[in-house]
Amino acid sequence: MAGKKFLLPIIGAAVVVAGGAAAYLHFKGPSKDIGNPLASAEVVPDEAYMAAFISTNENSWAKIRQFGTPEAQKLVNQGLQDLQKEMMKESKLDYEKDLKPWIGNIMVAVLPEDAKTKNDEPDALIVVGIKDKVAALNFAKKMESQAGVKSSKSDYKGVEITQFTSAEKAEPTYSAVLKDFLVLAGEKRIIERAIDTSKGEPSLASKPDAQAVLTKQIGVQNPVATVYLLDYGNAIQELMANNPESGQLPPATLEQIKQVKSVVAGVGIDDNGIRMKALANLNPNAKTITYKPAPGTVVSLFPAETFALVSGAGISQVWSQATEQINATPEGKQALEQMRMGAGMVNLDLDKDVFGWMDGEFGIGMIPSNQGLLAQVGFGGVMVFDTSDRKTAENTFKKLDELVKAQGVSVGQRDVQGKQVTEWAAPGAGSLVGHGWLDNDTVFVALGGSLVDMVANKPSQALDGSDSFKTVTGSLPKQNLGYFYLDMDKTMNLMKGTVLASQSNAIPPETMAVLNSIRGVGMTSSQPDKTTGELEVVLALKPATK
Repeated sequence: MAGKKFLLPIIGAAVVVAGGAAAYLHFKGPSKDIGNPLASAEVVPDEAYMAAFISTNENSWAKIRQFGTPEAQKLVNQGLQDLQKEMMKESKLDYEKDLKPWIGNIMVAVLPEDAKTKNDEPDALIVVGIKDKVAALNFAKKMESQAGVKSSKSDYKGVEITQFTSAEKAEPTYSAVLKDFLVLAGEKRIIERAIDTSKGEPSLASKPDAQAVLTKQIGVQNPVATVYLLDYGNAIQELMANNPESGQLPPATLEQIKQVKSVVAGVGIDDNGIRMKALANLNPNAKTITYKPAPGTVVSLFPAETFALVSGAGISQVWSQATEQINATPEGKQALEQMRMGAGMVNLDLDKDVFGWMDGEFGIGMIPSNQGLLAQVGFGGVMVFDTSDRKTAENTFKKLDELVKAQGVSVGQRDVQGKQVTEWAAPGAGSLVGHGWLDNDTVFVALGGSLVDMVANKPSQALDGSDSFKTVTGSLPKQNLGYFYLDMDKTMNLMKGTVLASQSNAIPPETMAVLNSIRGVGMTSSQPDKTTGELEVVLALKPATK
């Protein structure tokens, strides 16, 4: 594609020049099943490393209209109208009457760039399903009267390729009709490769495991788009190669990526909002990091006021497995030694004192507060860790206390509802950080005295019982590796009422309209077995208002 934008009127022009009267014989029969990504993949060359399948099902897309403020709905409707006007620009065509009846689902396949042409972007092949051949032929006849479309034809292995330009787009686009599909590309050689594929050359659909991947049910309602990476490791390397600014991946990271065989990610719209799910198929023989499921109890230790949370479990196990992989390369080993030396300079053993005791569940939350040190920014942070090695954890905190004492920070203790809390304080600033034990195996660290009191006292209403948390995360899998949670209302209110207000004022009104329609963001991941990784994200939207 190389930066070339395909306008729907040009797709129509391709239909005209792809057949004329001879096309009628091709179009007169009923279309086969073109809604299946596997069918589209049959005309995509096998070197394609990524493919996106976009649904044109109006009912699926229409679900988004049940959400949002009036401002956001107006913005979405105006955007759709502007898009259609742009597509119909300088023509007498109407999208609803002329294009919608025959255009089926669309696959965009990304291929490695040709070494001879060296485009700025990877090559792309667009495969458009023709769901109504008669309607497509009628549209083709109407297009014949359109001015500004110039075309020329050539033959490749008995298939007619059309090169065309329009008044809106000087750069040529190439097209051909293959089976029940219209294929388009910005380079003629890509169309030729598609023709070769349709005549028996290996296709994306013929690759190992392609049928299983391309027919995978991702599990989202009203799917609008699905992305397939049949060879995940190769896809990442190709994407990195086409983005010079991304730099080179460390060998250890690259080796880890190669352990993922394939990935399928889908987006759908349901009663909660917009949902994305990704499924990764892992190499069963690979030595990968094993993640420990999180019990989910740590969420109840945070107050309902918490507006952002990240939780999980088994940091020590992940660290231990990660260091094994990092040590496998000279670069990784050197970086790890530097980290250990840095910790040693402050009398800490990185493996034992920092990560070794973090073997249980953990949570890191952001909580509003306008008291003391936090008054200016309006919020602070709290970390909670479950551990089976309290002795090592206590020794680590003692070392940290001695370290800050040496820097002139006051370290003292006070009783909060029967819990002994150690606080760091500075002259004129009051309490900076506090840490203590909530029970025999749960330690917390809080920024600011007000949050020390809030967490040390059992919350009157816990986060997991709040309406917002239940609405945003309630539809996510309960068996998971932890949560990411963001309450958008609380976040936006915080921005309006603190020093962050200047950043809020800098946000364009259109963006604010969209943000104000979002209730929150929730995400979980899970690893049901050694060969499967799952990620699910929900963008919880507010119901439509008048």
